[in-house]
Amino acid sequence: MILEVAWLSDSPAMLLLLALLGAVLLGAALLSRRHPPARDKISRAQKRREEALQQMEALAQRLRQQEPDLDPEPILELSLAKLAQKLQAEELSLEGVLCSYLEQALRVHQEVNCLTDFLGECEEQLQALKKLKKSERGPLYGVPMSLKDTYDCMGHDSTCGMVHFLEKPAAKDGVVVKVLKAQGAIPFVKTNIPQTLLSFDCSNPIYGQTLNPLNLKKTPGGSSGGEAAMLAERGSILGMGTDTGGSIRIPANFCGVCGLRTTGNRLSYSGIASAIKGKKSVTTVAGPMARDVESLALCMRALLSENMHQLDPTVPPLPFREEVYSSNRPLRIGYYESDGYTQPSPSMARAVQLTSRLLQDAGHQVIPFSIPRIEYAIEHLYFGGLYGDGGATLLEKLYVICWDLNGDGQGG
Repeated sequence: MILEVAWLSDSPAMLLLLALLGAVLLGAALLSRRHPPARDKISRAQKRREEALQQMEALAQRLRQQEPDLDPEPILELSLAKLAQKLQAEELSLEGVLCSYLEQALRVHQEVNCLTDFLGECEEQLQALKKLKKSERGPLYGVPMSLKDTYDCMGHDSTCGMVHFLEKPAAKDGVVVKVLKAQGAIPFVKTNIPQTLLSFDCSNPIYGQTLNPLNLKKTPGGSSGGEAAMLAERGSILGMGTDTGGSIRIPANFCGVCGLRTTGNRLSYSGIASAIKGKKSVTTVAGPMARDVESLALCMRALLSENMHQLDPTVPPLPFREEVYSSNRPLRIGYYESDGYTQPSPSMARAVQLTSRLLQDAGHQVIPFSIPRIEYAIEHLYFGGLYGDGGATLLEKLYVICWDLNGDGQGG
Protein backbone atom coordinates (compact mmCIF):
# COMPACT_ATOMS: atom_id res chain seq x y z
CA MET A 1 0.00 0.00 0.00
CA ILE A 2 2.84 2.40 0.87
CA LEU A 3 4.53 1.62 -2.44
CA GLU A 4 1.28 2.20 -4.37
CA VAL A 5 0.79 5.61 -2.76
CA ALA A 6 4.43 6.51 -3.30
CA TRP A 7 4.28 5.44 -6.97
CA LEU A 8 1.35 7.76 -7.60
CA SER A 9 3.14 10.71 -6.04
CA ASP A 10 6.17 12.61 -7.25
CA SER A 11 6.64 14.50 -3.99
CA PRO A 12 10.15 14.67 -2.50
CA ALA A 13 8.90 12.90 0.64
CA MET A 14 7.66 9.92 -1.37
CA LEU A 15 10.85 9.77 -3.41
CA LEU A 16 12.83 9.85 -0.18
CA LEU A 17 10.72 7.02 1.21
CA LEU A 18 11.42 4.90 -1.86
CA ALA A 19 15.12 5.67 -1.66
CA LEU A 20 15.21 4.74 2.03
CA LEU A 21 13.36 1.48 1.40
CA GLY A 22 15.73 0.64 -1.42
CA ALA A 23 18.70 1.34 0.81
CA VAL A 24 17.30 -0.95 3.51
CA LEU A 25 16.81 -3.83 1.08
CA LEU A 26 20.20 -3.30 -0.53
CA GLY A 27 21.89 -3.20 2.84
CA ALA A 28 20.02 -6.33 3.89
CA ALA A 29 21.26 -8.13 0.82
CA LEU A 30 24.83 -7.19 1.67
CA LEU A 31 24.40 -8.34 5.27
CA SER A 32 22.48 -11.50 4.47
CA ARG A 33 25.52 -13.71 4.11
CA ARG A 34 26.70 -12.91 7.64
CA HIS A 35 23.56 -13.85 9.59
CA PRO A 36 21.36 -16.94 9.92
CA PRO A 37 17.92 -16.56 8.31
CA ALA A 38 15.49 -14.45 10.29
CA ARG A 39 12.64 -16.88 9.73
CA ASP A 40 14.61 -19.66 11.39
CA LYS A 41 15.39 -17.48 14.40
CA ILE A 42 11.76 -16.47 14.76
CA SER A 43 10.60 -20.07 14.49
CA ARG A 44 13.03 -21.13 17.22
CA ALA A 45 11.97 -18.22 19.44
CA GLN A 46 8.31 -19.13 19.08
CA LYS A 47 9.09 -22.74 19.94
CA ARG A 48 11.05 -21.63 23.03
CA ARG A 49 8.09 -19.55 24.16
CA GLU A 50 5.72 -22.47 23.66
CA GLU A 51 7.98 -24.73 25.72
CA ALA A 52 8.36 -22.06 28.41
CA LEU A 53 4.59 -21.68 28.72
CA GLN A 54 4.26 -25.45 29.03
CA GLN A 55 6.77 -25.33 31.90
CA MET A 56 4.73 -22.53 33.43
CA GLU A 57 1.56 -24.61 33.25
CA ALA A 58 3.39 -27.60 34.73
CA LEU A 59 4.57 -25.52 37.70
CA ALA A 60 1.04 -24.23 38.25
CA GLN A 61 -0.23 -27.82 38.31
CA ARG A 62 2.45 -28.89 40.83
CA LEU A 63 1.60 -25.99 43.11
CA ARG A 64 -2.12 -26.71 42.74
CA GLN A 65 -1.53 -30.30 43.88
CA GLN A 66 0.02 -28.93 47.08
CA GLU A 67 -3.11 -26.84 47.73
CA PRO A 68 -6.03 -28.60 45.99
CA ASP A 69 -8.62 -26.47 47.79
CA LEU A 70 -7.01 -23.18 46.77
CA ASP A 71 -9.46 -20.48 45.67
CA PRO A 72 -7.48 -17.92 43.63
CA GLU A 73 -10.25 -15.31 43.46
CA PRO A 74 -9.79 -13.77 46.94
CA ILE A 75 -6.02 -13.60 46.32
CA LEU A 76 -6.41 -11.93 42.91
CA GLU A 77 -8.77 -9.36 44.42
CA LEU A 78 -6.23 -8.17 47.00
CA SER A 79 -4.37 -4.90 46.56
CA LEU A 80 -0.58 -5.09 46.55
CA ALA A 81 -0.40 -3.61 50.05
CA LYS A 82 -2.88 -6.17 51.43
CA LEU A 83 -1.20 -9.06 49.63
CA ALA A 84 2.23 -8.08 50.94
CA GLN A 85 0.80 -7.75 54.45
CA LYS A 86 -0.82 -11.19 54.37
CA LEU A 87 2.34 -12.83 52.98
CA GLN A 88 4.44 -11.28 55.73
CA ALA A 89 1.95 -12.47 58.35
CA GLU A 90 1.91 -15.95 56.75
CA GLU A 91 -1.86 -15.76 56.31
CA LEU A 92 -1.25 -16.81 52.70
CA SER A 93 1.33 -19.28 51.45
CA LEU A 94 3.93 -18.34 48.86
CA GLU A 95 2.90 -21.38 46.82
CA GLY A 96 -0.79 -20.46 46.84
CA VAL A 97 -0.16 -16.89 45.74
CA LEU A 98 2.25 -17.84 42.97
CA CYS A 99 -0.10 -20.59 41.76
CA SER A 100 -3.00 -18.12 41.61
CA TYR A 101 -1.06 -15.70 39.43
CA LEU A 102 0.46 -18.41 37.23
CA GLU A 103 -3.00 -19.74 36.40
CA GLN A 104 -4.46 -16.29 35.80
CA ALA A 105 -1.50 -15.15 33.68
CA LEU A 106 -1.91 -18.19 31.44
CA ARG A 107 -5.61 -17.43 30.99
CA VAL A 108 -4.88 -13.79 30.16
CA HIS A 109 -2.19 -14.78 27.66
CA GLN A 110 -4.59 -17.12 25.85
CA GLU A 111 -6.98 -14.21 25.44
CA VAL A 112 -4.65 -11.33 24.53
CA ASN A 113 -1.20 -12.83 23.67
CA CYS A 114 0.80 -10.81 26.20
CA LEU A 115 3.65 -13.12 27.33
CA THR A 116 7.06 -13.58 25.72
CA ASP A 117 8.74 -15.82 28.31
CA PHE A 118 8.31 -17.69 31.58
CA LEU A 119 11.00 -17.21 34.21
CA GLY A 120 11.29 -20.78 35.46
CA GLU A 121 13.80 -19.80 38.12
CA CYS A 122 10.89 -18.33 40.10
CA GLU A 123 10.32 -21.76 41.67
CA GLU A 124 13.86 -21.86 43.02
CA GLN A 125 13.52 -18.30 44.24
CA LEU A 126 10.32 -19.18 46.09
CA GLN A 127 12.10 -21.99 47.94
CA ALA A 128 14.93 -19.62 48.89
CA LEU A 129 12.46 -17.07 50.25
CA LYS A 130 10.84 -19.70 52.49
CA LYS A 131 14.16 -20.20 54.27
CA LEU A 132 14.47 -16.54 55.28
CA LYS A 133 13.91 -15.40 58.83
CA LYS A 134 11.10 -12.87 59.29
CA SER A 135 13.67 -10.16 59.99
CA GLU A 136 15.30 -10.86 56.61
CA ARG A 137 12.17 -10.49 54.50
CA GLY A 138 11.90 -7.53 52.16
CA PRO A 139 8.75 -5.41 51.70
CA LEU A 140 7.82 -7.34 48.53
CA TYR A 141 8.29 -10.75 50.14
CA GLY A 142 6.60 -13.41 48.01
CA VAL A 143 4.90 -10.98 45.60
CA PRO A 144 4.71 -12.44 42.05
CA MET A 145 5.40 -9.81 39.41
CA SER A 146 5.88 -9.37 35.68
CA LEU A 147 8.62 -7.62 33.70
CA LYS A 148 8.59 -5.91 30.34
CA ASP A 149 10.52 -8.01 27.82
CA THR A 150 13.43 -5.53 27.85
CA TYR A 151 14.48 -6.30 31.45
CA ASP A 152 17.53 -8.56 31.52
CA CYS A 153 17.01 -11.84 33.36
CA MET A 154 19.92 -14.27 33.37
CA GLY A 155 19.56 -16.92 30.68
CA HIS A 156 16.68 -15.18 28.88
CA ASP A 157 16.53 -13.01 25.75
CA SER A 158 15.63 -9.32 25.94
CA THR A 159 14.43 -8.90 22.38
CA CYS A 160 13.01 -5.38 21.92
CA GLY A 161 10.72 -7.28 19.53
CA MET A 162 13.61 -7.57 17.04
CA VAL A 163 15.26 -10.57 15.41
CA HIS A 164 18.62 -8.86 15.95
CA PHE A 165 18.40 -9.55 19.70
CA LEU A 166 17.24 -13.17 19.53
CA GLU A 167 19.45 -15.95 20.88
CA LYS A 168 21.53 -13.54 22.93
CA PRO A 169 20.49 -14.47 26.49
CA ALA A 170 21.45 -12.12 29.29
CA ALA A 171 24.57 -13.13 31.23
CA LYS A 172 23.10 -11.75 34.47
CA ASP A 173 20.06 -10.04 35.92
CA GLY A 174 19.77 -6.30 35.42
CA VAL A 175 20.12 -3.99 38.42
CA VAL A 176 16.39 -3.35 38.88
CA VAL A 177 15.66 -7.09 38.70
CA LYS A 178 18.37 -7.78 41.29
CA VAL A 179 16.93 -5.17 43.65
CA LEU A 180 13.38 -6.48 43.24
CA LYS A 181 14.51 -10.02 44.03
CA ALA A 182 16.51 -8.79 47.04
CA GLN A 183 13.33 -7.11 48.29
CA GLY A 184 11.44 -10.40 48.04
CA ALA A 185 9.57 -10.04 44.75
CA ILE A 186 9.24 -13.08 42.48
CA PRO A 187 9.46 -12.11 38.78
CA PHE A 188 7.74 -14.94 36.90
CA VAL A 189 7.02 -13.75 33.34
CA LYS A 190 8.21 -11.31 30.69
CA THR A 191 5.66 -9.40 28.61
CA ASN A 192 5.26 -8.35 25.00
CA ILE A 193 6.41 -5.16 23.30
CA PRO A 194 6.31 -3.58 19.83
CA GLN A 195 9.23 -3.99 17.44
CA THR A 196 11.98 -1.44 18.34
CA LEU A 197 9.80 -0.22 21.29
CA LEU A 198 9.24 3.02 19.35
CA SER A 199 5.49 2.54 18.96
CA PHE A 200 2.18 3.16 20.70
CA ASP A 201 1.02 -0.30 19.56
CA CYS A 202 2.19 -3.71 20.84
CA SER A 203 3.13 -5.98 17.95
CA ASN A 204 6.33 -7.51 16.62
CA PRO A 205 7.27 -10.18 14.03
CA ILE A 206 8.40 -12.64 16.72
CA TYR A 207 5.55 -12.83 19.22
CA GLY A 208 2.72 -11.17 17.31
CA GLN A 209 0.02 -8.70 18.32
CA THR A 210 -1.08 -8.14 21.91
CA LEU A 211 -4.73 -7.17 22.32
CA ASN A 212 -6.43 -4.86 24.77
CA PRO A 213 -8.33 -7.00 27.33
CA LEU A 214 -10.97 -4.28 27.68
CA ASN A 215 -11.72 -4.46 23.95
CA LEU A 216 -10.12 -7.18 21.87
CA LYS A 217 -10.48 -5.04 18.73
CA LYS A 218 -8.16 -2.41 20.22
CA THR A 219 -4.47 -2.13 21.03
CA PRO A 220 -3.28 -2.09 24.66
CA GLY A 221 -0.88 0.71 23.74
CA GLY A 222 2.88 0.63 23.81
CA SER A 223 5.54 0.08 24.28
CA SER A 224 4.80 -1.49 27.70
CA GLY A 225 1.58 -2.92 26.28
CA GLY A 226 2.02 -6.49 27.47
CA GLU A 227 2.46 -5.24 31.03
CA ALA A 228 -0.67 -3.10 30.91
CA ALA A 229 -2.75 -5.95 29.47
CA MET A 230 -1.53 -8.36 32.16
CA LEU A 231 -2.28 -5.93 34.98
CA ALA A 232 -5.70 -5.00 33.62
CA GLU A 233 -6.84 -8.65 33.71
CA ARG A 234 -5.14 -9.46 37.06
CA GLY A 235 -2.50 -11.70 35.45
CA SER A 236 0.01 -9.79 37.53
CA ILE A 237 -0.27 -7.51 40.54
CA LEU A 238 2.90 -5.51 39.89
CA GLY A 239 4.99 -4.92 36.79
CA MET A 240 7.96 -2.96 35.51
CA GLY A 241 7.87 -0.98 32.28
CA THR A 242 10.05 1.60 30.56
CA ASP A 243 9.15 5.03 29.19
CA THR A 244 10.72 7.48 26.75
CA GLY A 245 7.79 9.31 25.20
CA GLY A 246 4.82 7.64 26.88
CA SER A 247 5.64 3.92 26.86
CA ILE A 248 4.36 3.45 30.41
CA ARG A 249 1.75 6.20 30.45
CA ILE A 250 -0.01 5.40 27.16
CA PRO A 251 -0.66 1.66 27.77
CA ALA A 252 -1.61 2.40 31.38
CA ASN A 253 -4.21 4.81 30.06
CA PHE A 254 -5.44 2.46 27.32
CA CYS A 255 -5.87 -0.45 29.76
CA GLY A 256 -7.12 1.45 32.79
CA VAL A 257 -4.18 0.81 35.10
CA CYS A 258 -1.56 3.02 36.76
CA GLY A 259 2.04 3.71 35.79
CA LEU A 260 4.84 6.01 36.88
CA ARG A 261 7.38 7.58 34.57
CA THR A 262 10.16 8.20 37.05
CA THR A 263 12.66 11.05 36.86
CA GLY A 264 15.66 10.28 34.68
CA ASN A 265 18.30 8.19 36.50
CA ARG A 266 16.13 7.85 39.62
CA LEU A 267 16.17 4.10 38.95
CA SER A 268 19.04 2.25 37.34
CA TYR A 269 18.78 1.55 33.62
CA SER A 270 21.68 -0.90 33.70
CA GLY A 271 20.57 -4.26 32.35
CA ILE A 272 17.59 -3.01 30.34
CA ALA A 273 17.73 -3.57 26.58
CA SER A 274 17.26 -0.76 24.08
CA ALA A 275 17.03 -0.65 20.30
CA ILE A 276 18.98 2.63 20.31
CA LYS A 277 21.96 2.89 22.62
CA GLY A 278 23.79 6.05 23.64
CA LYS A 279 21.01 8.65 23.53
CA LYS A 280 21.51 11.18 26.32
CA SER A 281 19.29 14.16 25.54
CA VAL A 282 16.16 11.96 25.39
CA THR A 283 16.10 9.85 28.52
CA THR A 284 14.42 6.46 28.77
CA VAL A 285 13.50 5.45 32.32
CA ALA A 286 12.37 2.41 34.26
CA GLY A 287 9.12 2.65 36.16
CA PRO A 288 6.52 0.55 38.00
CA MET A 289 3.05 -0.32 36.74
CA ALA A 290 0.19 -1.54 38.92
CA ARG A 291 -3.56 -1.40 39.47
CA ASP A 292 -3.51 1.56 41.87
CA VAL A 293 -1.28 4.47 42.87
CA GLU A 294 -0.45 3.14 46.34
CA SER A 295 1.04 0.03 44.73
CA LEU A 296 3.37 2.25 42.69
CA ALA A 297 4.50 3.97 45.88
CA LEU A 298 5.09 0.64 47.63
CA CYS A 299 7.21 -0.54 44.72
CA MET A 300 9.24 2.68 44.70
CA ARG A 301 9.86 2.39 48.45
CA ALA A 302 11.28 -1.07 47.84
CA LEU A 303 13.37 -0.07 44.82
CA LEU A 304 14.92 3.06 46.32
CA SER A 305 17.14 1.14 48.70
CA GLU A 306 20.86 1.30 49.39
CA ASN A 307 21.16 -1.80 47.24
CA MET A 308 20.22 0.20 44.13
CA HIS A 309 23.10 2.65 44.57
CA GLN A 310 25.57 -0.09 45.51
CA LEU A 311 24.78 -2.03 42.33
CA ASP A 312 24.80 1.11 40.16
CA PRO A 313 26.79 4.02 41.65
CA THR A 314 25.47 6.36 38.93
CA VAL A 315 22.08 6.31 40.69
CA PRO A 316 21.86 8.99 43.42
CA PRO A 317 21.67 7.43 46.92
CA LEU A 318 18.35 9.10 47.70
CA PRO A 319 15.71 7.05 49.54
CA PHE A 320 11.97 7.31 48.96
CA ARG A 321 10.85 10.67 50.37
CA GLU A 322 7.96 9.58 52.56
CA GLU A 323 7.44 13.09 53.95
CA VAL A 324 6.79 14.42 50.44
CA TYR A 325 4.49 11.55 49.43
CA SER A 326 2.44 11.76 52.65
CA SER A 327 2.32 15.56 52.85
CA ASN A 328 -1.01 17.39 52.73
CA ARG A 329 0.64 20.67 51.79
CA PRO A 330 -1.12 22.40 48.87
CA LEU A 331 0.80 22.14 45.62
CA ARG A 332 1.19 24.45 42.63
CA ILE A 333 0.27 22.40 39.56
CA GLY A 334 0.54 23.48 35.93
CA TYR A 335 -1.64 22.06 33.16
CA TYR A 336 -2.56 22.53 29.50
CA GLU A 337 -5.50 21.26 27.48
CA SER A 338 -3.63 21.15 24.16
CA ASP A 339 0.07 21.21 23.40
CA GLY A 340 -0.48 23.03 20.11
CA TYR A 341 0.94 20.12 18.12
CA THR A 342 -1.64 17.36 18.36
CA GLN A 343 -5.32 17.99 18.93
CA PRO A 344 -6.73 16.13 21.98
CA SER A 345 -9.99 14.27 21.62
CA PRO A 346 -13.01 15.86 23.35
CA SER A 347 -12.91 13.17 26.04
CA MET A 348 -9.25 13.90 26.76
CA ALA A 349 -9.92 17.63 27.06
CA ARG A 350 -12.82 16.94 29.44
CA ALA A 351 -10.61 14.68 31.55
CA VAL A 352 -8.01 17.44 31.92
CA GLN A 353 -10.69 19.98 32.84
CA LEU A 354 -12.28 17.62 35.39
CA THR A 355 -8.90 16.81 36.95
CA SER A 356 -8.11 20.52 37.17
CA ARG A 357 -11.38 21.21 39.02
CA LEU A 358 -10.86 18.29 41.41
CA LEU A 359 -7.35 19.48 42.24
CA GLN A 360 -8.63 22.99 42.88
CA ASP A 361 -11.40 21.63 45.11
CA ALA A 362 -8.72 19.75 47.06
CA GLY A 363 -6.97 23.05 47.81
CA HIS A 364 -4.21 23.01 45.21
CA GLN A 365 -3.23 25.98 43.03
CA VAL A 366 -3.83 25.06 39.38
CA ILE A 367 -2.16 27.19 36.71
CA PRO A 368 -2.79 26.89 32.95
CA PHE A 369 0.22 27.31 30.67
CA SER A 370 1.23 26.82 27.06
CA ILE A 371 4.29 25.01 25.73
CA PRO A 372 6.62 27.27 23.72
CA ARG A 373 8.12 26.17 20.40
CA ILE A 374 6.51 22.76 20.55
CA GLU A 375 7.22 21.89 16.90
CA TYR A 376 10.90 22.67 17.36
CA ALA A 377 11.01 20.66 20.60
CA ILE A 378 9.44 17.56 19.03
CA GLU A 379 10.92 17.61 15.55
CA HIS A 380 14.43 18.80 16.39
CA LEU A 381 15.13 18.13 20.08
CA TYR A 382 13.14 14.93 20.64
CA PHE A 383 13.61 13.18 17.31
CA GLY A 384 17.08 14.65 16.96
CA GLY A 385 17.97 13.15 20.32
CA LEU A 386 16.53 9.77 19.39
CA TYR A 387 18.15 9.59 15.96
CA GLY A 388 21.36 11.54 16.41
CA ASP A 389 23.07 9.21 13.93
CA GLY A 390 20.34 9.64 11.35
CA GLY A 391 18.79 6.34 12.37
CA ALA A 392 21.79 4.33 11.12
CA THR A 393 22.10 2.16 14.24
CA LEU A 394 18.41 1.28 14.25
CA LEU A 395 18.27 0.62 10.51
CA GLU A 396 21.21 -1.75 10.73
CA LYS A 397 19.28 -3.85 13.25
CA LEU A 398 16.17 -3.74 11.07
CA TYR A 399 17.90 -4.87 7.87
CA VAL A 400 17.58 -8.42 9.16
CA ILE A 401 13.82 -8.50 9.30
CA CYS A 402 13.18 -6.24 6.29
CA TRP A 403 15.17 -8.49 3.93
CA ASP A 404 14.33 -11.98 5.08
CA LEU A 405 10.61 -11.58 5.73
CA ASN A 406 10.00 -10.05 2.33
CA GLY A 407 10.10 -13.64 1.08
CA ASP A 408 13.73 -14.03 0.12
CA GLY A 409 14.54 -16.46 2.93
CA GLN A 410 18.23 -15.65 2.75
CA GLY A 411 18.54 -12.52 4.86
CA GLY A 412 20.05 -12.45 8.34
